[in-house]
Amino acid sequence: MAGLSNSTPQPTAITVHQQSRVLEVGFSDGQTFRIPFELMRIYSPSAEVQGHGPGQEVLQTGKREVELTELEPVGNYAVQPTFSDGHNSGIFSWDYLYFLGSQEAQLWAQYEERLQAAGMQRDADMPAAAGAGCGHHH
Repeated sequence: MAGLSNSTPQPTAITVHQQSRVLEVGFSDGQTFRIPFELMRIYSPSAEVQGHGPGQEVLQTGKREVELTELEPVGNYAVQPTFSDGHNSGIFSWDYLYFLGSQEAQLWAQYEERLQAAGMQRDADMPAAAGAGCGHHH
């Protein structure tokens, strides 16, 4: 996890918009981002989504309608959302939220590319995970 550097703007306001499914985050540098829940969900920094190394990412699909049901603060540096599909292991630091907001167009394009490469549809149901956890056998 990237720690906070002094250059990372701090959020001055965080608003959950359930109707439009965006997290509005205003930062101390004057930027305000409206980050779609779907983007947060598919780019969640959790191991469940990111895997345990490059190329281990799990492509997330069918998250267009996902909702943010809870948002808990983590210290003074992050928030931990709970999504309507039960996912709640992602911890979003201020700099990660800033990254998602400022790079949104590029991130959507990357997501579309990954979907195409995998032959997947954005709205496809996620394949049911076999077994709980990360799927590693110990």
